[in-house]
Amino acid sequence: MPSFDVPYSLTGKRVWVAGHRGMVGAAIRRRLAIENCQLLTVARRQVDLKRQKEVEEWMAETRPEAVFVAAATVGGILANSTRPAEFIYDNLAIETNVIHAAWKTGVEKLLFLGSACIYPKNLPQPMKEEALLTGPLEPTNQWYAVAKIAGIKMCEAYRKQYGCDFISAQPTNLYGPGDNFELQSSHVIPALIAKVHQAKQDGAPEYVVWGSGKPRREFLFIDDLADALVTLMKAYSGDLHINVGSGDEINIAELASAVAEVVGYPGKVFFDSEKPEGVMRRFVDISRIRKIGWEPKTSLRDGLAQAYDWYLDNKA
Repeated sequence: MPSFDVPYSLTGKRVWVAGHRGMVGAAIRRRLAIENCQLLTVARRQVDLKRQKEVEEWMAETRPEAVFVAAATVGGILANSTRPAEFIYDNLAIETNVIHAAWKTGVEKLLFLGSACIYPKNLPQPMKEEALLTGPLEPTNQWYAVAKIAGIKMCEAYRKQYGCDFISAQPTNLYGPGDNFELQSSHVIPALIAKVHQAKQDGAPEYVVWGSGKPRREFLFIDDLADALVTLMKAYSGDLHINVGSGDEINIAELASAVAEVVGYPGKVFFDSEKPEGVMRRFVDISRIRKIGWEPKTSLRDGLAQAYDWYLDNKA
């Protein structure tokens, strides 16, 4: 295995954020604003990341030196269960094209983002990085998980065969400004914010949450993730993907109460236990990134308030 420079300096580098308009990509752009680097972005109408020729031509022309692969097709339980072909095809195509073109054009360093669903269901918690591929996946989002696992393994393979300094980060459930608040495709926090806000506007006495409220989840504020990703880009080089999380977990019933408090909704919540709710617990071990020197900074209450403020300004 070749040796790579750690720390890696972003100073003066051309840095491409693939997926710059999404929640993750926008947060990375905010974080890179304090780095002395040249930010590269490209709109979907100019380059479709699912088309290999377009990706390779654009990268050959612009020659990014560092790449954050934040582009992805994402969604919650409903979106995953009703659009499995889109979730596996879109994500495989995007990551395959970007990672391969990064090798072809001599990118110095690349960071690929995985997803919390890559880990097998019913693991001991918190989940360590070594748990990958040790058991069956959660069925409700297995197609997305398979695509993300393939991206992680591509980075490993290109390190092994070609000596590329390609790394992967494994974030937990994310939320914050720029999230997707459409109920048919959103994750739990933006879905709760949209539902509770609408219930407040309508004067409804209650609103519905899928599942029993018992599953426990970990949530990471998006700007904390962006800081972690820049930290990893500068300070980590290795085969193993690195978990990024908040270090705390909460059950969905407690989360629903916290969202109602932030929104100022006085009504009740009804849990529809007939609806799917995923695995009962998902919580990642973040001891490795803590040893690198990173810690999350934003409390769940503060993060929810910022997410709701963005929703009011941009969606509601």
